[in-house]
Amino acid sequence: MIVAIVIAALVLGSLLFHWLSPWWMTPLASNWGSIDTALIITMWICAVAFVALNLFMALTIWRYRHRPGSRAHYEPENSRLEKRLTLWTALGIAGMLAPGLLAWNQYVTVPADAAVVEANGEQWRWSFRLPGRDGVLGTAEPARITADNAFGLNPDDPYGRDDLIVDTAELHLPVNRPVKMVLRSKDVLHDFYVPEFRAKMDLVPGIVTYFWLTPTQKGSFDILCAELCGTGHSQMRGTVVVEDEASYRKWLGDQMTFGQMMAQAGEGRTRLARADANPSKRVAR
Repeated sequence: MIVAIVIAALVLGSLLFHWLSPWWMTPLASNWGSIDTALIITMWICAVAFVALNLFMALTIWRYRHRPGSRAHYEPENSRLEKRLTLWTALGIAGMLAPGLLAWNQYVTVPADAAVVEANGEQWRWSFRLPGRDGVLGTAEPARITADNAFGLNPDDPYGRDDLIVDTAELHLPVNRPVKMVLRSKDVLHDFYVPEFRAKMDLVPGIVTYFWLTPTQKGSFDILCAELCGTGHSQMRGTVVVEDEASYRKWLGDQMTFGQMMAQAGEGRTRLARADANPSKRVAR
């Protein structure tokens, strides 16, 4: 009897905690309302199953509790009950899978007019690359990564010379324009996640992954790493600033291209070489 009361109290407490809790999904700031719909449908199906099964157990424990002189009824099989349970379970699973599969199909089907942004993850920071005026990202390979070439771009690829390199954790995006996020990792598994966008995807070393979204609300949103990636995992954060087109264009104009960065790196190496060749001109420290 006590067990039945505890189970019923657990169900009631769980429902109250859920409905009265201040912790809920953050306001949606992208086009992915279908992901919210899939989550809500899954929640309702699981909630109905949780309440029904636990109340059934509580009722069974109370109704068939031990009584002096009572005898248990043994029924090894009940094909009718098994068929009903199989049918209801199948319907519940299908109800949870279908919305998610529909949302996933949209999630990986990138619109033809989507802009491209590459996010690069490493322990424990984010950096970004955007195409230049040609609208095409240059080719990149892990073997080409150096201190001067953090993205591993091919210096001989003409499409990469005008790529914009954002070597900070702050990314700007235009509002109401679709964006394809191309994801790369330099070292271990990471996960690009912006809660308000409902958008997340793993970064896998050696593999290029992607998803797309359309930011619909202006503002600043946190970029989180949602995959345990080492001791600094909790500090691997960034910011997405969603703004109007004019502000976005101004931000783009402030970024340095890959060609400019390589030219600066070359000038720096030349100056160091000259300093090494002329020790008398070195600045005393």
